[in-house]
Amino acid sequence: MNNSIQKETALWSSEQATIATSGVAHGKWKADGISIDSRNLLPGDLFVALKGPNHDGHDHVLEALSGDAVAAMVEHAPKSSDAVGPLLIVPSSIRALYNLAESARARSTAGIIAVTGSVGKTGMKELIYRALSSVGSVCRSSGNLNNQIGAPLSLARLPVEAKFGIFELGMNHPGEIASLSNLTRPHIAVITNVEAVHTEYFKHTDAVAKAKAEIFEGLEAGGTTILNLDNKYFDYLSDLAQKKNAKKIISFGKHEKAQARLLKWLPDKQGGLVEAKIFGMNCKYRLQLRGEHWALNSVAAIATAVTAGAPLTAATAGISLQKPISGRGNIYRCNCLNGEFTLIDESYNASPVSMKAAIQALNEIELKGKGKRIAVLGDMLELGSKASELHAALSTEILRNDISSVFTVGSLMAILYSELPKILQGYHASCSLEMIRVLQETIDENDVVLIKGSNGSKMKVLVDALLEPLSGNGVN
Repeated sequence: MNNSIQKETALWSSEQATIATSGVAHGKWKADGISIDSRNLLPGDLFVALKGPNHDGHDHVLEALSGDAVAAMVEHAPKSSDAVGPLLIVPSSIRALYNLAESARARSTAGIIAVTGSVGKTGMKELIYRALSSVGSVCRSSGNLNNQIGAPLSLARLPVEAKFGIFELGMNHPGEIASLSNLTRPHIAVITNVEAVHTEYFKHTDAVAKAKAEIFEGLEAGGTTILNLDNKYFDYLSDLAQKKNAKKIISFGKHEKAQARLLKWLPDKQGGLVEAKIFGMNCKYRLQLRGEHWALNSVAAIATAVTAGAPLTAATAGISLQKPISGRGNIYRCNCLNGEFTLIDESYNASPVSMKAAIQALNEIELKGKGKRIAVLGDMLELGSKASELHAALSTEILRNDISSVFTVGSLMAILYSELPKILQGYHASCSLEMIRVLQETIDENDVVLIKGSNGSKMKVLVDALLEPLSGNGVN
């Protein structure tokens, strides 16, 4: 886990882990981290062998023990007699991982913050981390480890020394966030928004709102909830939070009554300048991120940090250090046939609301010379029966912004492509591989190219292909 903590003691000793899991220890050890992937072990990690539907971590125990792992938590010893390194044998590895998470939470005195929402969870988590980093040791979920395995893994990595813990909670189905919230037991619960995302698993956005509200289930007594006042579900979520343990509801948004209010977003070449009013105090700070959606989330992150105990000046200074997250807005200068162009990598994921935000952010970038704004869009997945309608609706957002041409990938994006006027139609491809050569031959000097789509549409393939000729060019 990436964090800002100087550890005073080991994360887990064999004695502590044995008590937490009721396992049987073979050998003594001290672990500084936990990993469930033998390929990504760090020196001093405890390797947890998990069984999945298509993969069994027990097949890699010997590899882990002969590498950087100090021990392995397993359901049975390796069959080979050549096993090296100590073991912690437990009835169920996944249950034992939850046991470690529960024990880490029970022994911690850290202020715990849980973040969920339809979009922006990972970005919000990172912004809160930056806002708090200068005032105490902070531990947060690595990447987007927010599901039924990722969340307990992240919590089990919470050091005793941490002053703050920030955990992202995600879901695909009802009931998932409730269990993770009860595990995490946050003092502060943040919901970025509720939108039409994961509607493949929910009949209506109302059901998504209900599922996101499950974050209140584990809220500690006297806890605080931070909600988006601009979102239509604010009142609904606020009422549910108060019926649970929330003592305080804090609102953020552009709404004039928001306690953490975005007053102005002034984009520029380096990101933008934010003017905000937070708990009655006016402030200005810079962001190295592009798009008003980042400015709005930064206001919420600062409000969260201040609520957790950070001074406003320290929180705004920390926020200014946040750089784009991989696949969520990275900016690159790349080579094309006639010079250089700008590439915006939004390939990690996509939903209707994040697509609109990315298109708006593309429109904010000032062009040079004869440069064009080009949107390369891949299928948005997990939208259920409304997928066709939601893809087609993106044409409205494209037409209201100054976009020169649109290139689309996938069967769903073909619907959007057909909705666009011919002057905006760049090219449609059935898969990302088919689009590579088209883009390489189309992109010209000073163009600004946005690449975005759901992870399953494999738009990262296009990013990698366009980055390949970089040969040392700088990355912003």
